[in-house]
Amino acid sequence: MDISIVIPLFNEEESLPELIEWIERVMRNHSYSFEIIFVDDGSNDRSWSIIETLAAGRPAIHGIRFRRNYGKSAALFCGFEAAQGEVVITMDADLQDSPDEIPALYRKITEAHFDMVSGWKKKRYDPLSKTLPSKLFNATARAVTGIRLHDFNCGLKAYRNNVVKSIEVYGEMHRYIPVLAKQAGFHRIGEQVVEHRARKYGVTKFGLSRFINGFLDLLSVVVVGKFAKKPMHFFGVAGTFMFLAGGVITLWLIIAKLLTQSRGGEFRAVTDQPLFYLALVTLIIGIQLFLSGFVAELISRTGGDRNRYLIDEQF
Repeated sequence: MDISIVIPLFNEEESLPELIEWIERVMRNHSYSFEIIFVDDGSNDRSWSIIETLAAGRPAIHGIRFRRNYGKSAALFCGFEAAQGEVVITMDADLQDSPDEIPALYRKITEAHFDMVSGWKKKRYDPLSKTLPSKLFNATARAVTGIRLHDFNCGLKAYRNNVVKSIEVYGEMHRYIPVLAKQAGFHRIGEQVVEHRARKYGVTKFGLSRFINGFLDLLSVVVVGKFAKKPMHFFGVAGTFMFLAGGVITLWLIIAKLLTQSRGGEFRAVTDQPLFYLALVTLIIGIQLFLSGFVAELISRTGGDRNRYLIDEQF
């Protein structure tokens, strides 16, 4: 099979018929063998019933339905597990991503030999309240990760099948799939300018909080990606620094007291000095960091699968 199209959705009943017809038209015009995998992320409108109706007599259309809303990362994770195509395309269901972009993305993977290609909505039909924070967010992500993409959060992306089978998308990490791919050893990451269309139906499902969460997730994905298999390297270094700092302060207090007393001078009680409490705090924090490192090592070696979602129906 040439292409698997994974489409996560939440309350997009109006756009689904038009989206399916558009995708099928593009696939027929280019003679691609394909499948469309809709992942209904706990919609409370008629989205699932519409998917079932449209799938009747169309063996290329598949659906996965969650019992409740888990988020876009969970939907993509389950869609990636089900995808069988040589190239996997992800896109949103709100018609702001154009299926006409699929052939160019497909060629970037199969002919230019990229591992993944991310869409770049160079011209956006969004208010300044969304575009300005987005530019800041993307600039920060480029600086921290070293991946030169203009639009990390674009839903329109293409992957080799082995890329999506090799990464684990959880929490809110769908924004950082390029980072996860790079950490998994896939370094040929490209970019394609794509059309951004104004929303035709419904309202956006994301608020301004996603930018705050995005920065927190960026920190998480970088630290976890680097230290997930060796957490003691992270906690141990910090713990060693804190413990040594506390030890040095303690030695200084002892030596200063002994020298002062040997010269017959007066020396305040150790417990009357602020440095004593600073040394005590740093020693305790150092020990706690060491213990945290040991616990994290145990979890990383024995932890089970974090991606467990209740799927209500699937076909």
